[in-house]
Amino acid sequence: MKNKNGVTLIELIVVVSVIGILVVALGFSFQGWMGKYRVESQIKEMYTDLMNAKAGAMQKNRMYFVTLTTTQYTIYEDTNPAPDGDENPTGADRLVLQKNLNPTDPITWNGGAQINFTKKGLSNVDKTICSNKDVDTDYDCIIISALRVNTGKLTTRIPQTGICNADNCVAK
Repeated sequence: MKNKNGVTLIELIVVVSVIGILVVALGFSFQGWMGKYRVESQIKEMYTDLMNAKAGAMQKNRMYFVTLTTTQYTIYEDTNPAPDGDENPTGADRLVLQKNLNPTDPITWNGGAQINFTKKGLSNVDKTICSNKDVDTDYDCIIISALRVNTGKLTTRIPQTGICNADNCVAK
C-alpha cells in the first residue's frame, strides 16, 4: 500500500478559489461599512462641537456663532468689542474651531447657514443638518431647536428626496 502524503493540485486550486471569493466578498462589505462609519463619525463629531459651543456660550456668558458650508463648519466666540462682544458676528470675533468635513461626505441643512447660541445656550433657529450621502447609518442628521441639539436618523435618504428637515430626521 502506498502512502499518499501531500496535497493534489485540484485540492490546492479549490482552497485558493474559496479564499479568493471570501476576500472579494469581504472587501466589498468592508468598503460599505467604512462609508457608513465615516458619515456617522462626522455627524457625531459635529454634534459634539455644537454641544461644546452651546456649553461655552453658557459658561462664558457670551454668544457663539456657528457658520456652515457643505464641507466645513466654523465656530466663533463673540469677543468683539471686548470684553463681552456685541451679539453680532464680526470678523474680529475669536475663532474657536474650524473643521473641514470629508468632501466625499458633504452635509446639507434647512434655513440659513448660521446658528447663534445665546448667552443662555439657546439657539436662535430651528435647523436640521443632514448627511448628503446615500448610506444607511444609525446617525445621519442633527436637529437643532431653541432648547435642544439631538442626533437622529433620516427616514428618507437625502439623495432620493432632497428633504432635510426635522420631519425627515427622527431623534435618537
